[in-house]
Amino acid sequence: MKSTFKFLASGAGRVVRVVAGAALIAWALSGLSGTTSIIVAIVGLVPLAAGLFDVCVFSPLFGGPFKGSELRAS
Repeated sequence: MKSTFKFLASGAGRVVRVVAGAALIAWALSGLSGTTSIIVAIVGLVPLAAGLFDVCVFSPLFGGPFKGSELRAS
């Protein structure tokens, strides 16, 4: 599990999260309607913001650091 979080904190992992978040938001805005589009867009904001601000949301749940820089250093 630790290697997964290290990947997510790496440059490539951050790009993957930003692209995935942007894709979810684009999908919500273009192909969905009603409440579903709002929910999917909000869900897409989580990986987008986490990648942009260099944080790993799930790492603390498994005893790791929240900040990406601290995760890469560990």
